[in-house]
Amino acid sequence: METNNLPHHVGIIMDGNGRWAKSKGKPRSYGHRVGSDNVERVVTHAFERGVKVISLYAFSSENWARPKEEVDELMRLLKVYFTKFIKKFTKKGVRLNVMGDISALTPELQKVILDGKQKTEKFTEYVLNIGMNYGGRQEIVMAVNKLIQEGKPITVESISQNLYTFDMGEPDLIIRTGGELRLSNFMLYQGAYSELYFTDVLWPEFSPKEFDLALTDYAGRKRRFGKVQ
Repeated sequence: METNNLPHHVGIIMDGNGRWAKSKGKPRSYGHRVGSDNVERVVTHAFERGVKVISLYAFSSENWARPKEEVDELMRLLKVYFTKFIKKFTKKGVRLNVMGDISALTPELQKVILDGKQKTEKFTEYVLNIGMNYGGRQEIVMAVNKLIQEGKPITVESISQNLYTFDMGEPDLIIRTGGELRLSNFMLYQGAYSELYFTDVLWPEFSPKEFDLALTDYAGRKRRFGKVQ
């Protein structure tokens, strides 16, 4: 399958792990485990297709409100995932970036994240950008406060340059799995002109084939960015 209009940067809101597990008669933690395994499969396929940047919504700033046992399991799974990333994706020249306030994460997870960023910081061709304790509104506030503290003018460009994704380009396409039709505080500033793709497929079942369907849909759209063509 080929598309003539391939997105450079794709954001993915990975929704539906808990509902998928429930449909199988399993605990929500089982859905998160299967969903974390699916990340590697989909991200690898995306890079093979020619996408250069993948941004994933792994843990939002609102997810702390979930039951403690679920949050603890997510933290454990994320530590395992980041460890796997360092070993596998560094061999493929993929740079790891994390957007969000990682200071609230467990010390063990923080160490793994910082280690992964350090080991991959020189890679330039591919970027895996993961939202951890991330919220789009909070990111905008962070950028504006930084500009105020530095005494710099607040403009569209200056805010963009102080976001977590300042050197990645804005997402051309944002995919949300699981059937919900909202962004849920994901990349609100960067996604102003992103194409949106919603699917009912729950994240654990969102296959490379499903990703290709999103690319095909994107290829058929005309991006005007507010202009007339």
